[in-house]
Amino acid sequence: MISNSLIAHKEPKSPASEAYRMIRTNLEYTSVDTEKKTILFTSSLEMEGKTTTLANVAITLAHSGSRVIIIDADLRKPRLFKLFQVKKYPGLTNYLVKDLPLSEVIQQETGIKDLNIISAGPIPPLASELVASQKMRLLLEELKKSYDYILIDSPPILSVTDAGIMAGRVDGTILCVAQGETHVDAAKTAVKSLQKVNANLLGAVMTKAERSSKGYYAYHYYEYEYEQNSGPKGWLQKLRFLKHRV
Repeated sequence: MISNSLIAHKEPKSPASEAYRMIRTNLEYTSVDTEKKTILFTSSLEMEGKTTTLANVAITLAHSGSRVIIIDADLRKPRLFKLFQVKKYPGLTNYLVKDLPLSEVIQQETGIKDLNIISAGPIPPLASELVASQKMRLLLEELKKSYDYILIDSPPILSVTDAGIMAGRVDGTILCVAQGETHVDAAKTAVKSLQKVNANLLGAVMTKAERSSKGYYAYHYYEYEYEQNSGPKGWLQKLRFLKHRV
């Protein structure tokens, strides 16, 4: 049985599920001019809700009829296999290290139509080298042929180099920030780290928000609106303001 954290599947009519659908809608609009199939989810530090956010957004995309696959590329502390109650092995590590057919690591029985998953597999000693490999790049290109969206879970951007490596290779990146927990300086450093690798930062999702007085969960999606030559200041000021508005 899949985790209760997957509220978009467990309670599709709930206010929280509607909030995840709003994130899905924003993602779909970002692809109007330029196709964005590979999307990385990261955070500044651990325990900011990136994995749960990715999983629920993936569910809403699948519910809308898109073909979706999620990749657990957090090879340090993988969690997606627990959320969906699927096999941990074979997974991404097995595929990148061994000569396995792709079909052996794609799990189709997730309990959700049109949603597949590639688990992390065994934790490797040199995770950053694996995600930086040419085989990882070719894997994403191959998956683009069969899926509308490839959502990738990564370690926090400020903890290890893995997220930065992948952020420079995907079509877009979403930064998760935890309401009441993520410090503005950490968010600022995370944005600068993503800029250094020329990541296409699509926006930020505020997680762990308190219920409002009307019973709505306050999950928000913010588009990355500043012009390229203006630097991150404007976006960070918006993040600083909205972080305290709930």
